[in-house]
Amino acid sequence: MTDSSLLRIDGLSVEYTRRGGSAAPAVSELDLVVRPGSMTAVVGESGSGKSTTANAAIGLLPPSARVANGRIRLGDLDLLSLGTSGWRGVRGSQIGYVPQDPGSSLNPLQTIGKSVAEALRIHRRANRAEARAQVIELLDRVGIDQPEKRAYQFPHELSGGMRQRVLIAAAIALRPRLLIADEPTSALDVTVQKQVLDLLDELRAETGMGVLFITHDLAVAGERADEVVVMQGGRIVESGHAGRVFSDPATEYTSRLIADAPALQTKARPDRTEATTQTDTPFVSVESLTHIFDRTGDQITGVEGVDFTVARGTTHGLVGESGSGKTTTGKALSGFLTPQSGQVRIGDFDAAELGRGRPSRQRLREFRSSVQLVHQNPFSALDPKHSIRSTLTEPLRNFRLGDRATRPKRVDEAMDRVALPTDFLDRRPAELSGGQLQRVAIARALIVEPELVVFDEAVSALDVTVQAQILTLLDELQRELGLTYVFITHDLAVVRQIADTVSVMSHGHLVDDGATEEIFTRPRSAYTRTLLEAIPRPATLSADAAPANTRPATPTLLTAAAES
Repeated sequence: MTDSSLLRIDGLSVEYTRRGGSAAPAVSELDLVVRPGSMTAVVGESGSGKSTTANAAIGLLPPSARVANGRIRLGDLDLLSLGTSGWRGVRGSQIGYVPQDPGSSLNPLQTIGKSVAEALRIHRRANRAEARAQVIELLDRVGIDQPEKRAYQFPHELSGGMRQRVLIAAAIALRPRLLIADEPTSALDVTVQKQVLDLLDELRAETGMGVLFITHDLAVAGERADEVVVMQGGRIVESGHAGRVFSDPATEYTSRLIADAPALQTKARPDRTEATTQTDTPFVSVESLTHIFDRTGDQITGVEGVDFTVARGTTHGLVGESGSGKTTTGKALSGFLTPQSGQVRIGDFDAAELGRGRPSRQRLREFRSSVQLVHQNPFSALDPKHSIRSTLTEPLRNFRLGDRATRPKRVDEAMDRVALPTDFLDRRPAELSGGQLQRVAIARALIVEPELVVFDEAVSALDVTVQAQILTLLDELQRELGLTYVFITHDLAVVRQIADTVSVMSHGHLVDDGATEEIFTRPRSAYTRTLLEAIPRPATLSADAAPANTRPATPTLLTAAAES
């Protein structure tokens, strides 16, 4: 019987060298297959070995890692035997790769058009005119608006979601036989996510491209993958057809992952709107918020005429597609952007006026300690030269909270709150996974005990189990300390689980606003309905199920909302 696999990994073991020379196993005895035209999804918690597996398959393990055992083959090609020149001929042309972090994966000095065209140039697949036309087509296919204009922009001029789409466009530019995608949709809103996943399905059907899909989004894996591999602690604990794994998990660990995934349940936040609207004065009040960006002579609307309020001690969700104005609003709330017009009142502070005027240092310090922002990208939000201990101690020192004797205890408590071991405190950010770094960023924001925390896609990089822990933690802290949250996210399932009220944004404008369940069950705008319709619908079929993209949908947030 001939081997029909495109990518075959047999008995792979990978070790990392620790300080002092000891070896730490990251992946042990892993077996995995990707077949032509199919998608194999690898799921599991942060640190389970998913990204290490992907990096080994593309030959991009860091210097501290080595393959201790096993084989990795692409068809008849032994990938582990390739040298530098051999990999140069394989990457891009035969194997496309979408890295996890869009913030640090694009050359900041190079336009995105040049970044996407780089593979075409290196492999001499097109002249300059042909390459430009292909770049425009690729940017359009991955859902980037105005691709002719965007091709001449630099990475810092694009949102995180747009940068992720650029990486996907670059990875598929040469139509590789295999695409290795490490969390390729974690920064994307649901409509663009659907567009990108549809594109991958089309390429699989057209070219027979196989996809190794690393993700913590179980709903996406359940809807799109043919095979699912579940990893824990560097080992495979379960694998099989996606329908069978999700409908009849064989291990307690897989069952827990499924139970923790917001998109695989219809759990909604208890209705507290009646209790929270009894106060006369809202804690957060945004009125006529407007900010227009001037980029290379073009006027781009960040936000225009945005109004909403948030009651003290509640959570307000800001949702919408990438570029809708969510992050601009979040920056205005946290004082990192001074809007051109409008009011942003938080308690007795007016964040907009603080930016326009000349407040005293004491007043600014009071505002900064009262309002904290958790950034979207922990890789760029944390100083790579500082230890985690130094990162968490710094805000205590800056805001003069505690003293040398009490600060270490507060740092330990902050780590415990976000489910991180205290032995991480002496590590640098490069030694932690993306999910672990995001937990550090959340701990840094909470350690000063603010009144308002603005979360900008703060759980998008977290696996479902840690995400569930963080969401539970945030809810407990809110009840205990009376914290107020503004939660910016593209994950509608998370919004339904954590938010009391929601504002839906599109192209800088508010299109829907109200109590969360009201928005989910009776959306007023067509745009909101489009967002809800794009939510992934995992399949639950038997092991002899049909191909993933033909599976019928099972009830999810949208259908549950319709039935209620």
